[in-house]
Amino acid sequence: MNRNLKDGLNLFSKLNSRRILNAVKLFSSYYISKTIKKPIQWGMPLSMEIEPTTSCNLRCPQCPSGLREFTRDTGMLDLNLYKKIIDELHPELVWLILYFQGEPFLNKSFLEFVKYAASKNLYTATSSNAHYFNDEMAKATVESGLDRLIISIDGTNQETYSKYRKGGQLNKVIEGTENLLKWKKELGIQTPHIIWQFIAFKHNEHQIPEIKKLAKEIGVDELGIKTAQIYDYQTSNEFIPENEDLSRYSKTETGYQIKNKLLNQCWRMWRGSVITWDGLVVPCCFDKDATHRFGNITKQSFKSVWSGEQYNNFRKAILKSRKEIDICTNCTEGTKVWN
Repeated sequence: MNRNLKDGLNLFSKLNSRRILNAVKLFSSYYISKTIKKPIQWGMPLSMEIEPTTSCNLRCPQCPSGLREFTRDTGMLDLNLYKKIIDELHPELVWLILYFQGEPFLNKSFLEFVKYAASKNLYTATSSNAHYFNDEMAKATVESGLDRLIISIDGTNQETYSKYRKGGQLNKVIEGTENLLKWKKELGIQTPHIIWQFIAFKHNEHQIPEIKKLAKEIGVDELGIKTAQIYDYQTSNEFIPENEDLSRYSKTETGYQIKNKLLNQCWRMWRGSVITWDGLVVPCCFDKDATHRFGNITKQSFKSVWSGEQYNNFRKAILKSRKEIDICTNCTEGTKVWN
């Protein structure tokens, strides 16, 4: 059976009547809201992102975690707080992304997060720079019940890889991937679905044929070629690929502009949200510094935040004029190139 099909079937296995009904409510309220240009919100989140930590071992130049440019605190998600969140959300929740900023595996409780979510029959996914998958950790990760693991690999040699993944070692990424694949085979476990994610930049776009070949040789389940988010795209082209098919931005006479037309709609505001390591509820993964804070679940329930005035006012602003919201101006609503 195709490995992507297996992953899809695994995701659908998490559905039950309550979760399906909730998804119908969310889709319905979203499309009604788009039509009448007023926020109507039915149901609870279908997917959530929860941040294990803001700490990271690398220094990637287009990442606020790597650059240490956060104005918010750096820290680790507490296991008890995490369980409180899952206990409230799991009846309707389907997809749980255990990642926002930072390297998730730096949190020593990370695999406990996965196991607890798996016990609630949630589909769990995370993203890692794969520098911590020694043989023991690789085995524990496969045994944890993690459903999807995205591994960042932005080059086929050390020179290219480290131009963006500063402080990283390509050999560790490859070795860690091989350890994971070995234990999947030895234990007879189909998960996690391992995706190598190659972010296309100017300095590595020529290596796409090479990364395709290497991914096939290593035997990962999937290779994703992803467009890069560039913070100073208007004035800088250091990282923007020459091939515009691999870029979120197009050239103009004065620089670059984002391809997205920024329509006054956003499914993200209905499907779920992001919770930071210290309990802040923010709209989506583009609010990396948590500037739009709708509440804090250390002090209140998530449901009260989700249906609260601040959240609905933000949804209303999205439907009125999305281009006026700072975190939306560099958003592609999930635009990617997948090969």
